[in-house]
Amino acid sequence: MPEIVIIGAGIVGVSTAYQLNKLQPNWKIKIIEKEPQVASHQTGHNSGVIHSGIYYKPGSLKAQNCIRGYDFLIEFCRKKNIPFEICGKVIVALNETQLDALDKLYHRGIANGLKGLEYLNSSQIKEIEPHCTGIKGIKVPQTGIVAYKRVTEEMKKELEASNTVEFFFNEMVLSFNHNYTQTTKQKIKSDLVINCAGLFCDKIATLAGEKLDVRIIPFRGEYYTISPKKAHMVQNLIYPVPDANFPFLGVHFTRRITGEIEAGPNAVFAFKREGYKKTDFNLAETLQSLLWRGFQKVAFKYWKTGIGEFYRSFSKSAFTRALQELVPEIQKEDLEVAPAGVRAQACDKNGNLIDDFYIQESERFIHVLNAPSPAATSSLSIGLTISEKVIERFHQ
Repeated sequence: MPEIVIIGAGIVGVSTAYQLNKLQPNWKIKIIEKEPQVASHQTGHNSGVIHSGIYYKPGSLKAQNCIRGYDFLIEFCRKKNIPFEICGKVIVALNETQLDALDKLYHRGIANGLKGLEYLNSSQIKEIEPHCTGIKGIKVPQTGIVAYKRVTEEMKKELEASNTVEFFFNEMVLSFNHNYTQTTKQKIKSDLVINCAGLFCDKIATLAGEKLDVRIIPFRGEYYTISPKKAHMVQNLIYPVPDANFPFLGVHFTRRITGEIEAGPNAVFAFKREGYKKTDFNLAETLQSLLWRGFQKVAFKYWKTGIGEFYRSFSKSAFTRALQELVPEIQKEDLEVAPAGVRAQACDKNGNLIDDFYIQESERFIHVLNAPSPAATSSLSIGLTISEKVIERFHQ
């Protein structure tokens, strides 16, 4: 039987193991994770939104996998009694310059098969979100909330119950040699390696000898929690119209499955791949980003946006003003610092921030080289896609 190694126990890596184990329960699957538990980084630091698929170009990997993964995720949560809620959200245009982009989102959602999308005027926005202001909006009923760490932990439990799946925690991959993966603790037989290493996926691919046209650039997303006395001002989820030139959704309001209202994130360049604090710094990782020709081109194109994001990062007042565009009554004193996340964003050598999932294959490897949002929503679909690729290889 084939022995498959998966690097990374975030939700994409664990979902891939879960789907492959369902299809081939006798195959040996080994999951290598440098942390002591699953979902330690992107999965455990995201905002917990179940994305509908409205944002993504029809036919793209994001659109296909988000729509299919949405159904898989809901089914899994029901099966495992994981708390989730399909609460819906509103996307709000703040001025007339955003109306064309709002219309494009609406038609993109229709093209992706979303039902029940509704245009909202300013008074209809207030019927759903009484404290929100905007001249026009879209109601997206499919959007929901869940704790993705809990989802990943439940998949891990099911995998551990199998006698063919093993987790190797607190182990880092050092090298690959023929049919073995060398970690900091041992050699692990591997007929095929699936790289789901997130923030370090490009480094793993380089270790595997791949030639890459992309590099991971880390962007920290900083959040605030709305104080309990003002939490009633947000019912569910409120999003702005995103900047079409930038693969981030802008600061927004999210109700967590635990009940808190979260505000954010911004998107600032992180000076360390796992740089969750403003003071986190790694010289080698910073230089790898800054010396990448593609990132230099990104910085040149978006320097004004980048400066604005850094300003918001260090100025609570500026962050508050961005939130007040959506909910004017929010004040600086209503914001409490919440844990940040770091997004692994692939950037190609031509200066493009990759706006779709990106998978690169070679003889003994499958590398997931770009899996930002909505990867958590899409994870069971991405896992199935990868699993089918794996099975096809061994059945040729």
